Amino acid sequence: MKMLKIAVLGSVLLSFAFGAKAISDTELGLRNVPLNNEEKVKLQDFKYGDKAPGESKVFDRAYENAPPMIPHDVEGLTDFTQNTNACLDCHSPEVAKDMGALPVPKSHRYDLRNAKAITDGISDSRWNCTQCHAPQAQLKPLVGNNFKPEYRNKKSKNNSNLLEVINEGVK
Repeated sequence: MKMLKIAVLGSVLLSFAFGAKAISDTELGLRNVPLNNEEKVKLQDFKYGDKAPGESKVFDRAYENAPPMIPHDVEGLTDFTQNTNACLDCHSPEVAKDMGALPVPKSHRYDLRNAKAITDGISDSRWNCTQCHAPQAQLKPLVGNNFKPEYRNKKSKNNSNLLEVINEGVK
C-alpha cells in the first residue's frame, strides 16, 4: 500500500515536471468566467411554470423514486417553517385526493432515523420541500442529455415506493 502511494505521488510530480498544463478557472464548468468574480456571469433567461396548482402537467420523475419536479407556480408558497408549510395544504394525504394533488408518499410520513411511522403530519426531516423538489424551469439545456430512466412499472413514473425498496441490496 505504501509503495502504491509513492508511485501515485511520483506520477503526479512527473506530470508537473514535464509540462502538464494547468487548467484556469475560466475553463472549469460551463460559465467560462473566473470563479472568484461574478461580474461577467451571464445567466440564461428562464421562466418557471406560471400555471396555478392543479392546472399544470405533472412531469414524470427523472428516475425511479427521484423527487418529482414541482409543475406549478410556487410564488408565495415557499416560505416554509417546520410548523407552516403551504405544500401540505394540498399534498397532505387527508386532503390530496379532494384537491386533485399527489399526496406526500409514505417515506415522508416515516421517521427513518428512529424507524417509526409518523401518525400526524410529516417527518421532521421532510418539512423543507424545496430542499429536494424544485420548480420546473422552461429553458434550453446547457448540455445534451440522452439519459433514459428505467422504471420497474408504470406507477413508478409518478409515485414513490421508496419505503418498500430502501433496503434492497443491503445485507
